[in-house]
Amino acid sequence: MEQRVSLVTLAVADRARSRAFYVDGLGWEATVDEQDVLMFTVADRVLLSLWEETSFEAEVGPVRRGAGLAPITLAHNCRDRATVDGVLDDARAAGADPVEAASDREWGGYSGYFADPDGYRWEVAWAPGDFARLMVPDSKEHG
Repeated sequence: MEQRVSLVTLAVADRARSRAFYVDGLGWEATVDEQDVLMFTVADRVLLSLWEETSFEAEVGPVRRGAGLAPITLAHNCRDRATVDGVLDDARAAGADPVEAASDREWGGYSGYFADPDGYRWEVAWAPGDFARLMVPDSKEHG
């Protein structure tokens, strides 16, 4: 098996609510916008899929429920510290709740978090040094 991820799928309670958050609120452009699924191209040959929970369960199996957070975070890395704060502000304006303000981290970076409508946590981060070059496209790649 090749070392890569092609698709990340998250089960969502209400596709329309997720669409309002990601498309209308954050300004993302859907690659696929169907009755029970939204897909976004998030990297070269990588999609994020938001799949209506009932359809997800019909194919994959029951979703585990309980207290606490889903044991996953998604991350959006930025070119600089100021952009982190701007993205968190945009998420708050789109209806993200909660939003944790960014702070300096012991690993040397700067990050904060927001939750989408289903509670999935997004880390918005700036990482110093070589690690950032692995995750953030050059500005010429994403004007």
